[in-house]
Amino acid sequence: MLQVLYIFIPMLVAILVPLLYKRMNNIHTGWFVLAVPVTLAVIYTTYIAQVAKGEVFTAELPWIPSLDISIISYLDGLSLLFSLLITGIGSLVVLYSIFYLDKHKEKLHNFYVYLLLFMSAMLGVVQSDHLITLYFFWELTSISSFLLIGYWYNRDASRFGALKSMMITVGGGLMMLGGFVLLYLMGGTYSIRELIVMAPNLVDQPLFTWSLVLLLLGAFTKSAQFPFYIWLPDAMEAPTPVSAYLHSATMVKAGIYLVARFTPIFAASELWVWLVTGVGILTLFWGSFFAVKQTDLKGILAFSTVSQLGLIMSLLGASAVAFHANGSIDTIKFAAFAAIFHLINHATFKGSLFMIAGIVDHETGTRDIRKLGGLMSIMPISFTVAAIGSLSMAGLPPFNGFLSKEMFLTAMLALQKFEFFGFETWGALFPIVAWIASIFTFIYSFYFVFRTFNGNYKPEQLPHKPHEAPIGMLISPMLLAALVVTIFFIPNFIGNTFVKPAVQAIQPFLYDSPQAVDIHVSAWHGKITPELLMTIGIIIVGVLLFVALPKWQGMYQRFPQALTLNNAYDKIMQGLDVGLNRLSRRYMTGSMRHYLLYMFSGITIIVIGSLLVKDAFNISFQGASPINLYEIILIVVLLIGTAITILAKSRLTAIIGLGTVGYTVALFFVIFNAPDLALTQLVIETISVALFLLAFYHLPKLGKREERMRFQLNRAIVSIAVGVMVTLVALSAHSQKLIPSIAKYYEETVYSLAGGGNIVNVILVDYRGFDTLFEITVLGIAGMAILAMIKLRMNRKENTHENK
Repeated sequence: MLQVLYIFIPMLVAILVPLLYKRMNNIHTGWFVLAVPVTLAVIYTTYIAQVAKGEVFTAELPWIPSLDISIISYLDGLSLLFSLLITGIGSLVVLYSIFYLDKHKEKLHNFYVYLLLFMSAMLGVVQSDHLITLYFFWELTSISSFLLIGYWYNRDASRFGALKSMMITVGGGLMMLGGFVLLYLMGGTYSIRELIVMAPNLVDQPLFTWSLVLLLLGAFTKSAQFPFYIWLPDAMEAPTPVSAYLHSATMVKAGIYLVARFTPIFAASELWVWLVTGVGILTLFWGSFFAVKQTDLKGILAFSTVSQLGLIMSLLGASAVAFHANGSIDTIKFAAFAAIFHLINHATFKGSLFMIAGIVDHETGTRDIRKLGGLMSIMPISFTVAAIGSLSMAGLPPFNGFLSKEMFLTAMLALQKFEFFGFETWGALFPIVAWIASIFTFIYSFYFVFRTFNGNYKPEQLPHKPHEAPIGMLISPMLLAALVVTIFFIPNFIGNTFVKPAVQAIQPFLYDSPQAVDIHVSAWHGKITPELLMTIGIIIVGVLLFVALPKWQGMYQRFPQALTLNNAYDKIMQGLDVGLNRLSRRYMTGSMRHYLLYMFSGITIIVIGSLLVKDAFNISFQGASPINLYEIILIVVLLIGTAITILAKSRLTAIIGLGTVGYTVALFFVIFNAPDLALTQLVIETISVALFLLAFYHLPKLGKREERMRFQLNRAIVSIAVGVMVTLVALSAHSQKLIPSIAKYYEETVYSLAGGGNIVNVILVDYRGFDTLFEITVLGIAGMAILAMIKLRMNRKENTHENK
């Protein structure tokens, strides 16, 4: 149970944040919040040793038992690794935010409530074993990230970026939910673990491919894969702590996690291998190529994040090939290991770089790289951290990015050796595209650090006089930079402790335990390897292109803006806005008659259509009671009263006709042995008629304009259709009993379960207690509204009298 509660600790603390902000405003709220991720990180570290041995921890909290929905926390190598990233990086981000966000200028209670909500949502995503709860937490990450990205809501760009991210990620999430539903229909269970066990039986089912595609749409939108990456650069309008947390280590990794978690289920599919690997490698190239175009520091990092996420995604796709290779080619085993290893490395160097971008913006007043330069001597610590992070991102030793990048190249080279799925021919493209993309990765890494800290110092273009950031703001990026260097020298400790358990969770078809993952990381393999030659080529070509950057960077301006994906998104949104506005103006006329016409038309089409499609229409008078003469007379009176109400030219006549209808219905209740309903109906009709007479007495007489009502064919058709619908439903419901009547249940349980003697009272108070309560609530609200209007009118009269 405690394991599940850990997920909700940030959410529970978020409730207290506004109180702390209000009562202790002399202390930065972040100091109180910092205890949450630190405590959780410490708690999760206690699981490391046992999970590294292959143990799994589960805990369950029933949520909606009637629908078989529970919150199940499942901690294995993969979910524990993500939980540590969420809480560990979260701790550093909160510490950084304490010095980045001014407690006097910012609404810190809002910021930390959103951040803690997001932390709980991410922990729920990576630990959920239940498909429905995973989706619940998945969409909660979209909502909380929307709030964080739009934190500075007074800025147009922040609101636009927040809306764009939510539109794309929530849309993908809905597609993912469809995939989950199909998985449930195929497997008969919501448990991911159970679906993995029955994966061989799911592959041949007709819904399998649909489920695969829908699930990948959710993963691709969340992890900013091509063509859905367009939300990520606009999300950079969020405060830098948000970018460092959401867009380097957590939210954008949710899609990575989803693909990794479901790889054991879908790895058998050729479509899965090609989609995940192909989209990943395309995203890697696209993001790295356009990162060089950017002039905003966070924009460069946004596109670099897109490219790095594509790299990890392509490795996960390549890891699925091992399912078909049966371990016969050792090099492909590196794919899953490299994906998880690079995921850790990316969180360290990209988190530090985002924080440095925020520091540069905070101390100089700008993120425009065209205005920056020459800051190395002014901000030496920031430069050192930026250099470490950038060189690791470029894949150079002695930094951790070099190790995982080499393994990436190894995996891409191995793909062309497979003689299935067309890899023996098309597989040659993967190492080529990977090599070209790595060159641009090298360029944008150098572009970020050296154009910011080297070159000419331009104080006249800077809004603020730059200086080194306070030590409190530097602690977090310095710790991450230290990890970048440390991991390079102890890669196998990281591999044995964190990576191998995660790999075993991704590839249970290859490994029975983390110890069976026979991969050893080394910076030097004792010989010249193809991937080492590719790295040397990347460095040489990358340096030459970086030096010549001013000569060829202008080619980006030649790309037509009209052909960009961002422009396509804008056009679609504008078209929807204009089109839906026009549509709403056509039917939102303000006329109640029109609205009733739309509703009755829709209901009639749906109901009658359902009866016809399901062949549910049936007429049977078996067991029907005979119709007596006095019932026929009442029906005629009812019809006459209805006609008088509609056609009356006097309000008094209309009220009399309406009362006739009500009293006639009450007589039917008497005939059908429902005296309680008859009494209720008589009371209501008496009060209604009296109130109508009282109110209508003060209204002017109906004018000639109001008396003339032209015949309208469309309304007549809808009216007749509604009558036909009700008649068909009534006849069909009477003629075929698909399920037993609930009346028998009421008769048998009214005394034994409800403890009452009057069945009608028990139904109203007990069986339909909430319905009755809501009805009373509505009446109470209406009564209070009437009382308020009466008092308001009395106060106006008193004020008028006083003024006179």
